[in-house]
Amino acid sequence: MMHLIIGYAYSQSLPLTEENVVEVLAAADQFLVSGMVQACSLFLEDQMCLRNCVHIWRLLDFYSLPELRNKVFLYILKHFEEIVFSTQDLLELSLQQLAAILENDHLNVRREDVVFEAVLRWINHQPDQRRGHISELLPKVRLGLLNADYLKNCVMDNVLVKNSIECVPIINDAVTGFLDSRSGTSNSASSNHLNRPRLPSSILLVSGGSERSSFRVYDARADHWVTVSAGGVRRTHHGAAALNSLVYFIGGCTAERYLNTVQKFDLATGSCHQVAPLNCCRSALSAVVLNGCIYAIGGYNAHVYCDTVECYKPETDCWTMVAPMHSRRCSASATTLNDKVYIFGGFNGHHSLSSAECYDPRTNLWTLIAPMRSCRSGLGVAASRGRIYAVGGMIHETCHLSTVEVYNPQTNRWHRAPSMSAPRSHFGIEVVDDQILVVGGYNGYTDVLTVERYDEEAGLWYRASSIETPQNSLICCVLHGLTGLVENLFPRGSPTFPNAAGTI
Repeated sequence: MMHLIIGYAYSQSLPLTEENVVEVLAAADQFLVSGMVQACSLFLEDQMCLRNCVHIWRLLDFYSLPELRNKVFLYILKHFEEIVFSTQDLLELSLQQLAAILENDHLNVRREDVVFEAVLRWINHQPDQRRGHISELLPKVRLGLLNADYLKNCVMDNVLVKNSIECVPIINDAVTGFLDSRSGTSNSASSNHLNRPRLPSSILLVSGGSERSSFRVYDARADHWVTVSAGGVRRTHHGAAALNSLVYFIGGCTAERYLNTVQKFDLATGSCHQVAPLNCCRSALSAVVLNGCIYAIGGYNAHVYCDTVECYKPETDCWTMVAPMHSRRCSASATTLNDKVYIFGGFNGHHSLSSAECYDPRTNLWTLIAPMRSCRSGLGVAASRGRIYAVGGMIHETCHLSTVEVYNPQTNRWHRAPSMSAPRSHFGIEVVDDQILVVGGYNGYTDVLTVERYDEEAGLWYRASSIETPQNSLICCVLHGLTGLVENLFPRGSPTFPNAAGTI
């Protein structure tokens, strides 16, 4: 270690490896060599993965590196479901460390039973020493969010819980909160900690419609909408794409003209900036993100229904033309899967289309794939679990669809899926927490404000909270990793962080 320290003093270089970084950090910290400490910190951050993140977090208890400790802590919270059953390091946490993770509102779990199973796994690792801690860890589980059968059969009937007198009031509070929330008598979803939804790891932003002065932002965990200012965005029938926690609003139109302009919007700051314009005006286009690039596909420019496609690279701030599609189409819908771009349906100036195409950026070629069973324009498509869902849309102005069909790229075949509760076209669609959400739209008679979500495991559509006003021509984007913004938009109370973790 002294050889490395002296070498660093002369050369400012440090040969770090996974095998020596812990020992180097200890020596650098002991001798107050701040440059080496910083180098070790950057190395640990770069090497952080599911396999070692818990070990790194425990290691940082001994050093004053609050920024890195925060990043590692957030990484653990974000990937908890993947970590909890794949690493032994979680079992070596202290009671206080495990509690700090489980009680945090940012803990990213789609189902709360994962948290209870983590508690049991930790206790069963050293049952004689740890079984008495069940009453301290049980309140960290949001028991009111559990399925009723799971709460009764797996929690209340668990031998550790049943044998702990301290757990009785916790269970009573959970049952009371559970019954109140389902009868609608509870004052607030956040008033009872056992009943309080976790904060979302990703949020849904909805733009478009006739009200262009604001966006809707959705918290899927609490089924709650908030409205935020649209900043300088003033357009409709546009494309939108989320990239690097920013939203790009692409083309579209105003009451006066069709647009080729593109705006980059930062939801965290509310700021909006112009970036390079498209090569041509496009309204009712499709937009997707693939491998760090944005693709603007098809559309209409008041004269021509477009088959052209443009690709934007943010590092060069430049749009370039790529291979055109086989068909002209606007009001189509596109998504990405397996490093390819897929586009479905749309309108070619004469009729709605059933055709579909696939673009491979490696070959710069569009390939026709199996057509949908129905012609659809104004549809929505979303990729989920290796399949692509084509939802709703219209065949013509008097025939709007509630039907859903699913494309399997491995077999190049379509099959039916359960229909929505009502027809709609020109709606927003995205995948949030492994569920497909459809927002607003037009049903052939009027704009709608209803929202539905599709649970693929259950094979059912469920009603979600509606948006405030009926809207069509909506566009959805999903944003990830905006921890501080999520806290401000959807407050749950004061977030709890472990000692020495600092603030986020």
